[in-house]
Amino acid sequence: MDKITIKDLEIYANHGVFPEENVLGQKFLVTAVLHTSTRRAGLTDDLTASVHYGEVSHLIKKIVTENTWKLVEKIAEETAYAILTAYPLVSQVDLTIKKPWAPVGLPLDTVSVEISRGWHTAYIALGSNMGDKEAYLRGAIEALNESPDCQVTAVSDFLITEPYGGVEQDDFLNGALALRTLLSPEELLDRLHEIECAAHRERIIHWGPRTLDLDILLYDDLVLDTPDLHIPHIELHKRDFVLIPLAEIAPWKRHPLIGKTVAQMLEELNTK
Repeated sequence: MDKITIKDLEIYANHGVFPEENVLGQKFLVTAVLHTSTRRAGLTDDLTASVHYGEVSHLIKKIVTENTWKLVEKIAEETAYAILTAYPLVSQVDLTIKKPWAPVGLPLDTVSVEISRGWHTAYIALGSNMGDKEAYLRGAIEALNESPDCQVTAVSDFLITEPYGGVEQDDFLNGALALRTLLSPEELLDRLHEIECAAHRERIIHWGPRTLDLDILLYDDLVLDTPDLHIPHIELHKRDFVLIPLAEIAPWKRHPLIGKTVAQMLEELNTK
């Protein structure tokens, strides 16, 4: 991506661990690198096709001066969040917050915190086989879309499928959605669990009946294995009830480990 850089914007604000820092205030220097495409703006000379760095500078000043926090890390997180949610053309922001007058009792130039935050694309599987199944799925979609750090960009049709895993139960209603999100994979998993909990999901029987089941299938091209989370989903390439709706919204998406597209994986599964 192209970059627009705002370097060492001086802001006098009241942040710090010590009470006198919150009262007297001090100088902060903010550098923001905005990742965006400048192609259309460069071809048309149209400001609305780019990111107005003057507006972004004033937004940064507003966030930093109208709040009081203890940590520079908090300033960085809140400023990055404000920029990314206010400017759709910015896909990522790299922020450096410098504190020249840090009260450490030793000579220094600055103390600084640097972070990179941006939008990610995740694909989520939806499932329900209890109660009003469609209402549970649509409720989950709505709950994700209502969050300012998540944007549902595509939703598949729903399909009826037989239960998976050998437990006798009602048929499932399944689907998939594409999600643009600022959340990390772990934060996204927590958000999905919160939505499941609100739908009274109970984890009693493995592969058993459930009001709502939400699984992260893919997250950018990330490969992640932790005790609580596996990305890509380890059963993704084996489940037609996942691949069919996923192929509807992202047939071109490639599995980062297998190297095959969703459409290819579904075709191979259907020929077995």
